[in-house]
Amino acid sequence: MTADINTILALTGSILGIFAIVFSLFAIAAVLRCKSRCLSVESSLAALRRELELASSISMKTGRRVRRVEQEHAGVAERIDSLELRGSVQSFDQAIDSARRGTESGRLAQQFGLSRSEADLVTRLHGRKKIA
Repeated sequence: MTADINTILALTGSILGIFAIVFSLFAIAAVLRCKSRCLSVESSLAALRRELELASSISMKTGRRVRRVEQEHAGVAERIDSLELRGSVQSFDQAIDSARRGTESGRLAQQFGLSRSEADLVTRLHGRKKIA
């Protein structure tokens, strides 16, 4: 019986040893898969960093271009508003009629939304001639 118990213990120990070896092999394979996946993720992360840097660079360049365009065309909105205030050619016609009746250029500019130089020109061309 003692030989039987020793044999059973030896067999049980051998089986447990084999299971430990098999389990170790599976664990090693899992670790290798994890390492491979980690390297793949790190590679993807590096590619994403490069793309983010490129997008950031493009964004900065675009921002500078937008600011430059805004600076170059800052007065356009004011000029458009000024033109809209003037109305159509009819305001020039009315200004010419007023100048013929003797209205001064300052009053023309104020009344019809003309610039000072436009009002002066209308007055010179169409205003009453001063007799000296």
